[in-house]
This record gives sequence, C-alpha cells and structure tokens, in this order.
Amino acid sequence: MDGRRSDTRERIRSVAMELFSERGYEKTSLREIAERLGVTKAALYYHFRTKEDIVASLSEDLRGGIDEIVRWAEATPPGRERAAEIVRRYGDLLHSLGKDMIRFWAENQPAFRDLGFGTSLRYQFRVLADLMAEPSREPITLFHARQALLTISWSLSMMGDLELSDEESNAASVSIAMDILARM
Repeated sequence: MDGRRSDTRERIRSVAMELFSERGYEKTSLREIAERLGVTKAALYYHFRTKEDIVASLSEDLRGGIDEIVRWAEATPPGRERAAEIVRRYGDLLHSLGKDMIRFWAENQPAFRDLGFGTSLRYQFRVLADLMAEPSREPITLFHARQALLTISWSLSMMGDLELSDEESNAASVSIAMDILARM
C-alpha cells in the first residue's frame, strides 16, 4: 500500500473514531465521516465500504497488539517481572491506539458485540490476565491481574475529562496497576 493511501486510511479511521465517540456508532453515518474529512462518499468507499469495516480495522490493531504481548509473554518465564512487563506493554498499546478508540469501545459495547469483536477481545483480555497470574491459578490472583489490566483500560475511557497528558495518564495507570500486582 502506498504512503498516501495509508495516510488517507488513517485519517478516515481517526475521524470515524472522533465521530463515533461524539455521536455514538449508531448515529454516525458514512456520509458524515466523508463530510468531516472533506471527501466524497465514493472516495471513502474506496478505503472502507461500511462503518463495520472501519471498526474491524481498528479492532485488528488492538487484537494484533495483544497477540504480540501474548507471544512475548509465552516465551518469557512466569513471575512478577513478566506480569509487570505485560502491564507496561498493555498500557503502551492502549495509549498508542488513543482515547477515542478506547472510549468508543467502552461506550459502544452493543456495537462491538453485534459486530462480533467483543467476544474475541474479552478472550484476549483473559489470556493476558492468566499469563500475569501464572503460575498461580487462584481466583483472587486472577482477579487482581484483571483489575490491573482494567486500570489501564479505564485510564483512557473514564479519565478523558481530566487535564492530564496521555503520558501522565499512562504513567499513573501503570503505577496503580503495579500497586494492584503487588497484592498478587
């Protein structure tokens, strides 16, 4: 894919997330996305035929990033250091995707469920938590691992109204997640 086409796809994805976050997934049309971008619907269709295609491409970024963390973790001995590194990598991943994507995911659970993305993301989330909790399989250890990951997720979806830079938000959420890990 040439650079210009890739840049256009990224702009479409970014604007779509802005609109989905502002108006909701169901209330946003492809026409509105095209208008905000200043392109025709035909130009938008060249890159994405449907809103679902846009969400699928964004979901792939998240799933692919989690898959990378899982591959790394599976090749690393279990323990506190691996759990801490999973938290750091998860924080970096979510913060690299941006507030709009995570806020969209949190606020549009029915759309994610209807599109079939929610189930696979929940499964991946649990895989990460399982890897963090190893070698223990105790429910309370898994609970703490999941809460540590949720701390990262919620730092983007629920804290957007705070005057914090993305770096400050990520650092604070990772710090809190590490406190939770210390209880495992």
